[in-house]
Amino acid sequence: MNSLTTQLTLTTAHCLDNIMRYDSLNNSADGENTLENKQAMNQFLAGVERRAFRIAEIATSSSEDALDLVQDAMMKLVQKYAHKPEAEWGPLFHRILQSKINDWYRRTAVRNKFRSWFHLNHEEDDANTDPIQAAPDHQGKDPERMTANEDAGVALDAALKNLPLRQQQAFLLRNWEGMSVIETAKAMGCSEGSVKTHYSRAVHSLRTTLEDHWP
Repeated sequence: MNSLTTQLTLTTAHCLDNIMRYDSLNNSADGENTLENKQAMNQFLAGVERRAFRIAEIATSSSEDALDLVQDAMMKLVQKYAHKPEAEWGPLFHRILQSKINDWYRRTAVRNKFRSWFHLNHEEDDANTDPIQAAPDHQGKDPERMTANEDAGVALDAALKNLPLRQQQAFLLRNWEGMSVIETAKAMGCSEGSVKTHYSRAVHSLRTTLEDHWP
C-alpha cells in the first residue's frame, strides 16, 4: 500500500504541474487564482484517490490495472477539466473513471476470446464464422490444457506475423481491438467489402496453420 500511495501521490503532483503549465501557456496574469486552483485540485485528488482506486480494483480484480485506470482518469480530469467549477470535478472524474473501466472490460473480454478462438470445433465452423463470437467462455485449468494453450498461443503469434499485412490488420482490428466492420474500414482506409475479404482470408489461413492445435 505504501507503493500505491507513492505512485498516486506522484501522479497527483504531475497532474497539478499540468495546471501550472496550462496557465503559463495561456498567459494567466492572476497568480493567486492559479495557486488557489492548484490547491483545490490537490485537495480533491487527495480526497478521491483511495476511493477511486478501490472502485477500480473491485471492478478489475487487479491492483496494477486499477492504478493505471485511476492515474489515467486523474490526468484526463486535470488536462481537460481543471478550469471547470470545483463542484463539477466529482461527477466529471467518476464519469471518466467509469468510462475507462468500461473500456478495460471491453478490451479484456475481446482479448480473452481472441486467445481461445482456436479451440473451436473445426468441423462445425466455416470461413464466415467469427471465432471470437463462437469461442467458449471457460476452459479447464488442468496442466495438460494449460500447456496446450501456451503452445497454441506461441503458434498463433507466429501465424499472425506471417499473414499479409492487410489480412493481419483486418484480423487484429476486428478481433483484438473489437472494432466493427465499419470502424475497421475507416481505420484501414478501405471499403467494408475489402475488410470482409481480408478478414475471411486471414481466418482461413490461421485455421489451416493452427490445425494441429485444435481439439
